[in-house]
Amino acid sequence: MKELTILVCDDDREIAGAIEVYLKNEGYRVLKAADGLEALEILQKETVHLILMDIMMPRMDGMKATMRIRENKNIPIIMLSAKTEDYDKIMGLNMGADDYITKPFNPLELIARVKSQLRRYVNLGSMEQKKNVYTTGGLMIDDETKTVTLDGEQVVVTPIEYGILKYLTENAGKVFSIDQIYEAVWKEPAFNPENTVAVHVRRIREKIEINPKEPRYLKVVWGIGYKIEKL
Repeated sequence: MKELTILVCDDDREIAGAIEVYLKNEGYRVLKAADGLEALEILQKETVHLILMDIMMPRMDGMKATMRIRENKNIPIIMLSAKTEDYDKIMGLNMGADDYITKPFNPLELIARVKSQLRRYVNLGSMEQKKNVYTTGGLMIDDETKTVTLDGEQVVVTPIEYGILKYLTENAGKVFSIDQIYEAVWKEPAFNPENTVAVHVRRIREKIEINPKEPRYLKVVWGIGYKIEKL
């Protein structure tokens, strides 16, 4: 496998330097940025496989940078912060981070988290090495094996639920009407399918969302239809 590159984004030079040493000892190539804007500039020029992102930084903080990155990239992002409140962890994950670790951290724990995220990113197809795999955030639909996984764990779905997830995920970010979803999945003309589709959407949310009432992935666009968020 080719050398994997990790971007360390932290305005504390000592911390960034220490992380660089830990990562290089594991054989990774390391790039460094002092704030979110610099990180975005690097991502335009370099191929990066994972980002370690501090939250509190000048010019652009880690939350805003993560949101910008998630507009067009699915790179694993691990948040780094001295903050320990649950609210900040939840905010970071909602912004699109894949994991969260607080300072001061154990170097062994940091490396373990990095390896876990890279393993999932490389081996489960997020690097787009498979043609029939569709991903967004931690959700992956493998159309070769007809399986759904969330953060590396398999999710058991019915054939109809799989069809809806596949249709929306391969078109992540696009909004489809209830009629469009019904005709694409059921393969027949739609005739008042609102309740039928709504029931399946509710069941899917119960399986893939931490909080089905505030979904991260499968969202309703009122008056139009449903979409899978592009993360």
